[in-house]
Amino acid sequence: MIHDLPYLVKWRLLFSGEADGATNMAVDEAILRAVAAGLVPPTLRCYGWRPPCLSLGRGQPASEVLVEVCEQDGVDLVRRPTGGRAILHADELTYSVVAPQWEPRVKGGVLASYRRLSQGLLAGLERLGVPHLRADARYAHRDPAALSAVCFQVPSDYEITVGGRKLVGSAQMRAAGVVLQHGAIPLRGDIARIARYLRGAPSPRRIRERATTVAEALGREVTWEEAAQALVAGFAQALRLELESGELTDEERAWAEELRANKYAHPHWTFRL
Repeated sequence: MIHDLPYLVKWRLLFSGEADGATNMAVDEAILRAVAAGLVPPTLRCYGWRPPCLSLGRGQPASEVLVEVCEQDGVDLVRRPTGGRAILHADELTYSVVAPQWEPRVKGGVLASYRRLSQGLLAGLERLGVPHLRADARYAHRDPAALSAVCFQVPSDYEITVGGRKLVGSAQMRAAGVVLQHGAIPLRGDIARIARYLRGAPSPRRIRERATTVAEALGREVTWEEAAQALVAGFAQALRLELESGELTDEERAWAEELRANKYAHPHWTFRL
């Protein structure tokens, strides 16, 4: 637990269920707008994806994607508003945190906020019983040759690892005085499936050596609901939060519809690079 946080504070909690990639990214940005406007409190959101979706980082070239293979397999494609590399969202729990930059849990630079929020992720995974967790590593000297189109190939600073293998992939953006961080927690399945959809991806064997899932780390499968409840409890414990269940406001729903149609579902955004 981080001991320098102030008193217990109230955040909103959203369980959004499953949606397509464009909708999920539009909702996250709509929440950012609402927090920036002071319409809603800081928000922790848990959600899933249907159909499976390949998401690209904001600055990642779309030329790295084998679009025809995605279409053949019924895999959606979206570009995130955050940085990082590609993630295949399937059989996972995804979280997002949206809070003003002055909020002590995200205050400071990107690394400082990553480190604080990692404590919530760590506490949630510990509640599930995941062993050998680590969230305090720095990777300033990682080999540039190890980087690839795949997010889960190499951990970033303060991301969660299990026995040195990446378990959580997170990315962040800042706009209008607000921090948005979202991340993927693979629950089950083959972590190397993503290699099928990217040009120049590492071999599946190499990806499996460097990344893992909750089921593999635990030796048993957990449901989305079990993982989400553990994550929520972990955030509440580690970050001193009172999480109050809520819904999207009418303004957020309208913004999400607009953002989905005009940005995240539009080829001009998806294929802009």
